[in-house]
Amino acid sequence: MAREIDQAWVEEAIERYRRIEALQAQFDEAIRRVEVTVRSPDGLVELVVTADGAVSDIRFLGPLHTRSGPDVARSVRAALTAADDAARWAREKLQVETFGEYRRLSEA
Repeated sequence: MAREIDQAWVEEAIERYRRIEALQAQFDEAIRRVEVTVRSPDGLVELVVTADGAVSDIRFLGPLHTRSGPDVARSVRAALTAADDAARWAREKLQVETFGEYRRLSEA
């Protein structure tokens, strides 16, 4: 009888591992696909960033010739900081959506 219980436990563990692998693959694909758009506080720079942190587009929404180099640099840095925060937020949201209903082994 102990052998049957052990075999059932092993089979359940293998199934759980396969499910975790499938969920991880879904998550990895989703973080490369989901995009978030952010702007600098002054509205000059707009960035599109994926949840994995890759900047996929950058746009200047106003004229650059009326601003100094340091002002433009501040706007770009602010947009990059916002993009980093947005990517982190998107990853966390995707993680909850992907793994939220999955029971931990200690809860099984």
